[in-house]
Amino acid sequence: MTRWFRSYWAEEDTWFYFEVDAGGWINRQVELQGPLEKPITAASLAEWEAAQQAGTLADYEATFGATAEVPVHEWDAHEPHDLTASEFETVWLTARATCQARARARSTHGT
Repeated sequence: MTRWFRSYWAEEDTWFYFEVDAGGWINRQVELQGPLEKPITAASLAEWEAAQQAGTLADYEATFGATAEVPVHEWDAHEPHDLTASEFETVWLTARATCQARARARSTHGT
């Protein structure tokens, strides 16, 4: 069963949003950092794996980051707060759009 939750890590001033499968593996992950909750990651495991097979992993990670590579139960989730699928999807779509816009700006400016 898919589960959605968020967890705040004060030492990094980062909110982590997760979509997790029944085995605890992260399907999608969003990271929002700082007081303005700036999106720094909006990664999908399926997309990451496809990019790895296609040889475009560096481009994918530069745009969207990566998901954690261990099941959630193997590390401390820092007091997880359950989310609905809709709540996660709203954060996901906003973070994805921000990551894509940042990638377009980098390619436009040649950096």
